[in-house]
Parts: sequence; structure tokens; C-alpha cells
Amino acid sequence: KEASVLNVVMGVNDDKLTKDHVICTAASCTTNCLAPVVKVIHEKIGIEKGMITTIHNVTGTQTLVDMCDTGKKQDLRRGRSGMVNLSPTSTGSATAIAEVFPELKGKLNGLAVRVPLCNGSITDCVFDVVRETTAEEVNRLLKEASETAPLKGILGFEDRPLVSTDFINDDRSSIVDAASTMVVQGKMVKIYAWYDNEWGYSKRMADLALKVAKDYLGA
Repeated sequence: KEASVLNVVMGVNDDKLTKDHVICTAASCTTNCLAPVVKVIHEKIGIEKGMITTIHNVTGTQTLVDMCDTGKKQDLRRGRSGMVNLSPTSTGSATAIAEVFPELKGKLNGLAVRVPLCNGSITDCVFDVVRETTAEEVNRLLKEASETAPLKGILGFEDRPLVSTDFINDDRSSIVDAASTMVVQGKMVKIYAWYDNEWGYSKRMADLALKVAKDYLGA
């Protein structure tokens, strides 16, 4: 998390990676879900500020039964059983996005809700945007971005009425749920983006390793 370590989100800012970056990180699964959506909306419409909530599967930082949380975060909610509770907790993804889009520093924040599922998460993105738009335009922009470089294969667009299990083993970082897109009074935009927080993120880590091997190690 040091300033010298580049947070690389494939398809979003991997073009900034150079041989001078001795250490880099693939950010987090939620940041990889959020960043492609932010990229499209910020570049095409403009983001003034926003809030995100990631509805995230249970992870190893939680427990099977209620107990005192002994982790570094000292989060009592994470000490409650992860398999029978919805647990509000922190997420670094909304603030980490400023590492990818420095101009949005201090303008995005959010929370996580850990849910008793093993896989298949969703991020709820709400943005105040610079100019007026419509749900139709937002979906069109996201769909177009999902079909062209650099986000093809990374950002997805889905207009079928699917649920979380339908996205397990989907190797895209972020899949827009088109039917859930909303715009209020022209300048408040709400987007749902699905993601497999294990498989999709693992695929991006492999993509990053391959990029480093090809571009800088001559593999």
C-alpha cells in the first residue's frame, strides 16, 4: 500500500506499468469490479462523487461461530458467525480507486456487507455525475465498452434476469446488471455490477503476471 507500489487494474490502468515498478499489486477483487465501471462513467459522463456498497461473500477473515475477532482490524462484526449473518464492515475498494483515478481522491467512499454465501458478489455503485444522462445512455456506454478494447473480456454486460450463482466461474472482473441501472433527476446514477470475487480476480492476477513476463522478462 506504499505510494511507490502501483495498483494495477487490468484494462483500466495497466498501461502505466513500467519496468521501473519493481513491486506492483493487482489491487483487490472489489476494486477490479469497481474500476471498469468508474472508468466508463468518469470518461464518458464525468463523476463528481459517489458511494459504493459491495455485497460480498464470506471470507477467511470471518468466523464460523460467534467469537472475539482477533484480526488486525479488531472488527467485532467480523467476529460474528459469517454463515448466518449479514455483517456490515469496511472495504478499501472505494478509497483504493483513488490510486487508479487520482482526480477522484476524497470523492468516493463506501462499505461492504458480508453475506453468508460462498461465491458470487455484487457491487452497488451510486454516482453523482457532471452532466445529465439517462439509464439508456449509461447502459449503452457500458455495453459498448464491454465489446471493445481495453475492457473487452474484463467488463461484461448482462441484460438477462440472472442471480449470483450464474456468475460463479465467470472470469470477467465486472458484469453490469443492465436491468438494475437507474438514473434519478438526470445526475444520480445507480449501477449494479456482479463479480466472482475468487475466479475473476485470480484471472486478473494471472493476466498481470503474463503481462510482466511478456513485456519485461522476455518470456
